[in-house]
Amino acid sequence: MNAKKAPLPTKEQVAAFIKEAGGDVGKREIARAFSITGDDRAYLKDILRELAADGAVRKGAKRSFADPKLLPSVTVIEVHAADNEGDLLARPVTQADWDIAKAATADAPLIRVQKSDRIKPAVGIGDRLLARLEPDGRNRYVAKPIRRISHGTARILGIVEQAGDAFVLRATDRKAGGEFAIRAEDLGPAQVGDLVTAELLPRRGNRYGEKQVRVVERLGSRTDPKAFSLIALHANEIPYIFTDEAIRQAEAAKPVTALGKRTDLRTLPLVTIDGEDARDFDDAVFAEPDDDPENPGGWHLVVAIADVAWYVRPGDALDRTAKERGNSVYFPDRVVPMLPEQISNNLCSLRPNEDRPCMVAEMWIDAEGHKRRHRFLRALMRSQARLTYTQVQRARDGMADETTEPLMDTVILPLYGAYAALDRARTARGTLDLDIPEKKIQVDDAGNVTGVSVRERFDSHKLIEEFMILANVAAAEALEAAHEPVVYRVHDEPSLEKLEALRTTLQTVGIKLAKGQVLQPRHFMRILDQAENLPQREMVHQMVLRTQAQAQYDPANIGHFGLALRRYAHFTSPIRRYADLLVHRALISGFGLGEGGLPPDAVATASDVAEHISMTERRAAKAEREVVDRYAALYLADRVGARFAGRVGGVTRFGLFVTLNETGADGLVPISTLPNDFYRHDEARNRLVGSRNGRVFALGDLLTVRLLEADPVTGSLVLAISEGDDDDETPPHRDPERFRAGPRFGPKPRKTPGKAPKGKVAKGRGKHRR
Repeated sequence: MNAKKAPLPTKEQVAAFIKEAGGDVGKREIARAFSITGDDRAYLKDILRELAADGAVRKGAKRSFADPKLLPSVTVIEVHAADNEGDLLARPVTQADWDIAKAATADAPLIRVQKSDRIKPAVGIGDRLLARLEPDGRNRYVAKPIRRISHGTARILGIVEQAGDAFVLRATDRKAGGEFAIRAEDLGPAQVGDLVTAELLPRRGNRYGEKQVRVVERLGSRTDPKAFSLIALHANEIPYIFTDEAIRQAEAAKPVTALGKRTDLRTLPLVTIDGEDARDFDDAVFAEPDDDPENPGGWHLVVAIADVAWYVRPGDALDRTAKERGNSVYFPDRVVPMLPEQISNNLCSLRPNEDRPCMVAEMWIDAEGHKRRHRFLRALMRSQARLTYTQVQRARDGMADETTEPLMDTVILPLYGAYAALDRARTARGTLDLDIPEKKIQVDDAGNVTGVSVRERFDSHKLIEEFMILANVAAAEALEAAHEPVVYRVHDEPSLEKLEALRTTLQTVGIKLAKGQVLQPRHFMRILDQAENLPQREMVHQMVLRTQAQAQYDPANIGHFGLALRRYAHFTSPIRRYADLLVHRALISGFGLGEGGLPPDAVATASDVAEHISMTERRAAKAEREVVDRYAALYLADRVGARFAGRVGGVTRFGLFVTLNETGADGLVPISTLPNDFYRHDEARNRLVGSRNGRVFALGDLLTVRLLEADPVTGSLVLAISEGDDDDETPPHRDPERFRAGPRFGPKPRKTPGKAPKGKVAKGRGKHRR
């Protein structure tokens, strides 16, 4: 009698087997595990194809499959740092591997390189290796080198400090390995307090020997008012010096005075609305009721944008530098512009009462904010006023000043009328509207921090945002209709892995996220509505944000998930985003608007350019965050030992990340400082649980913490739970005087409330960043 044939596995069983394998597993091994033979192999092939298409498994080399959250078992890595014990740390090289890591967790993967006696000379920082990766926990791997692909000399950015009779380099990146010894002969022209780049020298003696570096270049002094931004520029390899050719071209450019074929909009009362500290004004707006009897309650909107394409032509010096930079970068103490100031702050800045060339999106909407039609023009305009968000909001709230009072009926009230219609359309569309506090750093002219607070957001901000979104949609639709190439602004839907992590977290606060449905932005808004009155409200907003994919540029359109839009492109900021300049050129070509259109190779190069400017945007955002963190740490450096209210924004196996209510700054409460107990990390429920006393620290908890350390060099804060009056002493973990070696990093006297000197506030990029 024949043995009974084993039932064929389900898709879920095959996916579970692959994930439990902990690495790449071949099709033969899968077939053997489920006793699949003969013609049934075709069934397995179909199952694997469907799983790969759904993203449930990742297809590897040589017909292998793996958990999509695991890096490939064999891949190329780059050694980038050493930890305090001398172990080398690496990171993936390919973008595909980074995408896998980001799908698994928001953190970069931790790859520890195993020592290899086969590779001579020994592996060092900067080396690229082909390595076999073995999982060692969530997003953690042990790398076993197979062969070295290339040598590298690691460059480390840091501050030179005195340590007794010796010198040390303290790395500005806390992941780089802390401190490195510098011999006197390797110091070069650098002095104590200088910001330098240094190269790592081969370790002498055993692997636990002293880490040594040689100074390669002196970048400046940490007492320089722009030291923090200088650190970020070098650490992120952001170009900030224009070529002589680009400067000459910018200085030779002349204002547009002749109307030519441009539409004359100089009598239209267009106004700019920006932050108080804005230096370039690249967009102006106007609205009026639509006089079309077939559109009762409708509005006519005009969005005028600086005509950068007139001055920056494909392939010229300005174009090359703009493409390389990709975008402007905004720090509290400086702006690193995409284009020289003669262009960005002068000829393409829509200053009041000055003629300026512009590209115009003219749009008509109905009473519910739905766009009926649009057209694009090349025009000459003259701004009627330079207004600020605060100024416009105060005018709307009945506190107009001498500038806004004459504009109330003709400009400001119609703008708010059109905004109300657009806001209704946004609500009906079901867009994702997250409330994420943004830190605002105030610095005076000497570079001293005068305040750290949470940036205010008014309806005037939202008004401009809605006008810009409508113009961006119109640009994408117009280019599609004209069959011109479009570099879209795309935003994919969240990954299944991130949704599952969100679902698990929401369960801990009593919010359910149903499985099996196709999620849309309005589903996330329902989650936010349910969290509105919970203590964990801010945490839920942060978790929903972390669940979202990252927006990027792409010539292939997949829509914009967060804005609930089928097509979207960036049109409104060509002064500071190269993507917008590409859209302007496409509109010029598509609608015969004159000179400065697309080059012949625009289609062939679109993918590469989109990938590059997506990278430069991520690079700029990272640099901006780092500088804000360093300024926040500087501001708090003279308050070591003080208590603050804060909320747990992250839970890891090594401690709690807490956001301080007063400043919005983030700090780490190391697990070793938690009240006496051994704490277990409950990853699924985002909490730390005491093994003996059962005490729980969970995501969203409101805590009182004490500041132990504030390190302006790395931008890090170390905190401890504060539970009474017995912890008043300044902790011995690190001498606060260490951060007072120079006037730049020393504590600043606290100003009397209401008497702080007027400072500068970094201009945010929020209004156009989506």
